Amino acid sequence: MKIKAVFFDVGETLVDETRQWFSWADWLGISRLSFSCALGAVIAEGAHHRRVFEIFDPRFDLEKEECRRLEAGRHYIIEPRDFYPDALPTLKMLKDQGYIIGIAGNQPEETESVLASAGVTADYIASSTRWRVEKPSPAFFRKIVETAGCTSSEIAYVGDRLDNDVLPAKEAGMCAVFLMRGPWGLIHARQPEAALASIRISHLSDLPAALLSYRS
Repeated sequence: MKIKAVFFDVGETLVDETRQWFSWADWLGISRLSFSCALGAVIAEGAHHRRVFEIFDPRFDLEKEECRRLEAGRHYIIEPRDFYPDALPTLKMLKDQGYIIGIAGNQPEETESVLASAGVTADYIASSTRWRVEKPSPAFFRKIVETAGCTSSEIAYVGDRLDNDVLPAKEAGMCAVFLMRGPWGLIHARQPEAALASIRISHLSDLPAALLSYRS
């Protein structure tokens, strides 16, 4: 079955989130190295990323702290420098090759306008906040199918996580592309479930050729 649409996760797929994580470490007065080590431990144990804050403060209230950051002018902003070097060129290449391009991840709604203003090449940009459903819920992947207007087997979903991206996309009948980079990607690549991915790549620039040779 030929792939007609390619949907992408955001964090650590298109965008390097190092700056955002370090911003949290600085805000909380925690060394960046300690914060990074704690995040790696949380990923390895399969816990939600919010767990990293509780390591340093068991009573940590993320929503309250996010409000404090907003009041201080610390808005969630994706800047051009945050994109991985191969992200925007790959989106454009795939679009030029005739694929329907979508971006959909577990992100705040304002991410949609930020990505659009950054000049990404995409037919659809969506967020879990607007859709009111988060990965890895099957409902999230049903929304992708509905948005793309294709059958699930004609859609490739690209992400850096097995738990949130690859395995639920595979379960939904999609071509599940595992991008093995970033903290989740590098740690998850060592898990046996990584073999379940339809396609495994280390760079987005490898994706166009991988899709052309893919056979479901």
